[in-house]
Amino acid sequence: SVSAAFWEHLRRLCLQDFPCGLGSWNKSRFDAHRSPRRGWLGPDPPGQEETMPLGEESPEALIELLRDRHSPWALPPGCSPQDQHLREMAVLAPKLVRGSKVFQLFRSLRIIDKGVEEIDEGLLQLHQLEELILSTNQISRINSANLPRTLKQVLELCCNAVADLQDLCAHPPPELQHLGLGYNRLCSPSQDKYLTAAFWPNLVSLDLSFNNFMDLLGLVSQLSSLQKLRVLVLQGNPLALIPTYRGFLVDSLPKLSVLDDIHIGPDERHQFHGLARQPEQIRNEARVVVSIGEIKGVPHPSIQQQLEVGSKAPVVTYSYCVTYEF
Repeated sequence: SVSAAFWEHLRRLCLQDFPCGLGSWNKSRFDAHRSPRRGWLGPDPPGQEETMPLGEESPEALIELLRDRHSPWALPPGCSPQDQHLREMAVLAPKLVRGSKVFQLFRSLRIIDKGVEEIDEGLLQLHQLEELILSTNQISRINSANLPRTLKQVLELCCNAVADLQDLCAHPPPELQHLGLGYNRLCSPSQDKYLTAAFWPNLVSLDLSFNNFMDLLGLVSQLSSLQKLRVLVLQGNPLALIPTYRGFLVDSLPKLSVLDDIHIGPDERHQFHGLARQPEQIRNEARVVVSIGEIKGVPHPSIQQQLEVGSKAPVVTYSYCVTYEF
């Protein structure tokens, strides 16, 4: 589950171990009987410097151990800047990262390639979460009831096994701006109906790349309701092989700024103007261009055998058949 992966990640950050957390290396700074000035989290005011007790380290020295990439306590590989912030917070205010209090510190959560299969209700404890990235896992079903309603920037589910959006769209995060569903198992027409403003009124960016969408007309009729949509990725779907694919989308979605990572300029809009009113141009066919860079191991067919005049030697010819399987 997402919760299990979350706690495993926190364990890997060692927020309660030296040089983070509470221990003999900093206990006097957080002694309840000390004066308020001695609980100061930053440097002491000028003229009031205090000598560190024997065996303890200053906050600056502890943070330096975390930041130095040659230190044994440096951040583990694959961690984010947010992880570094958490560890430094565990030095300056360790009580804020203990137990359930740590949930309040997360506005972004990235759990990538951890074998996650379930988005469980434990995620609801992250009351400040605005960005959730769960790419390259094994998620097939998204229960929207377990998604924090505070999600408003990013929900990224690229490279999973999502085939149905019904559960996700039961109670979707209303303020979400980017939805990433690339490299999943979605197909048309059954999933087109979930890609409308009724479910995603504030969506600005949508990634549906490398799924199995085939009905271009049906999909565009649903996407046209997304009035705030500016970035769309559909490459890798069968419908992207239609010869008029890009032109039809550019003319059908006039507010779109970027299609398949390519900016839509005024010239392109002028070139395809009116194509949206010609659906008959969208035929049930695809165009594929295959370019062969080099063939090794066979005689080149253009080389002619040099025969002497009057020679009765047999002429050997070669022919080749190349088959492409789709």
